[in-house]
Amino acid sequence: MTSSHARGNVYCAAQRRPDRIELALSGEWSAATLPAIQPELAALELGGQRLFIDASAARFDLSGAWLLHDYLAGHAAPGAPPEFTGSPPPALALIARTLATDPVLPASEAVAQTAWLDPAAAVEGLGRKAVRGWRLIEALLAFLGRVSYAVGRASFRPRRWRPISITRHVYDTGITAIPIVALIAFLIAVILAYMGAQQLRKFGADIYVVDLVTVGVLRELGVLLTAIIVAGRSGSAFAAEIGAMRLNEEVDALQAIGVDPIEVLVLPRLLGLVIALPLLTVIADGIGLVGGGLLCHTLLGMPLAQFLNRASDAIASTTFWVGIIKAPVFALLIALAGTWCGLRVRGSSRDLGRLTTLAVVQAIFFVILADALFAVLFMEMDI
Repeated sequence: MTSSHARGNVYCAAQRRPDRIELALSGEWSAATLPAIQPELAALELGGQRLFIDASAARFDLSGAWLLHDYLAGHAAPGAPPEFTGSPPPALALIARTLATDPVLPASEAVAQTAWLDPAAAVEGLGRKAVRGWRLIEALLAFLGRVSYAVGRASFRPRRWRPISITRHVYDTGITAIPIVALIAFLIAVILAYMGAQQLRKFGADIYVVDLVTVGVLRELGVLLTAIIVAGRSGSAFAAEIGAMRLNEEVDALQAIGVDPIEVLVLPRLLGLVIALPLLTVIADGIGLVGGGLLCHTLLGMPLAQFLNRASDAIASTTFWVGIIKAPVFALLIALAGTWCGLRVRGSSRDLGRLTTLAVVQAIFFVILADALFAVLFMEMDI
């Protein structure tokens, strides 16, 4: 039994079999022909039988595919989804993937909803992550190699150091950071002295508050807090500046005119921060000692002369230099993290924001890790 409906053109013809209905589609299924196709589909009598569809003679745009998708979804026999004799229309497959459901595609082409349970998919995902991790390590090593090469090349040609650019970055990363570094160092020293005084007063050991403040600030807190503040300020700034240049294709322009971006963008920031961070550390140490001395004088009634005498006795010959030695290493880690994340920006402002945040996180992580390694090293050296 065969039935067809048309107004000038036949768009769908149904042939009934004992166990199924074969639906042949033809013509142009587009937005312009929808008024003619809809009555034909409405006149079809499927009777809940299994449906086989031949769409090889039809051409679909998105509107026609939507119409067919909705019709099949509403008239499919329970437990027997429609099947295509051949490949389904690409537009219909696109709709099915977009809706994360596939009522009309054959099982061989359906995307399993439980793909995460597939061992092969799990192994594939693990392999992809391993490859991405390895490529990231390769990129990092390549970046470090390029920076080392640029430093070595600039060592034989002083003009490559770009002193004007280095001076600007010393100003941006160092001088402009003095207020916030001084404030944080003062407050942390006051808090440290207050907490120490509260506990040591119970044992009549108020004088050792001076030891706690001086050794804590000079060895650890001064340089560590300064590095964390600089990582938040300058590490993010490096990543954002270079990342914006990547988005604006300024880095590509530098390469096109034969200028090495590492030499122009990375080295001045690297050297500027290596110069600025030790100076900021000295300022933080001085302000921290002032804050500790003021709190001891106010809370404990300790004369400032007594504080200075006790501080000179508590400070060993290496106490100050232990903190200062860490500063250039921390600066190197912060600058490398910021510039590397900036050079990795690709294609979108969202990537810029993500890598700017990542630069700060990585810089702080590596600073704390390096500080822990320094603590172990100095303990082994009995310093």
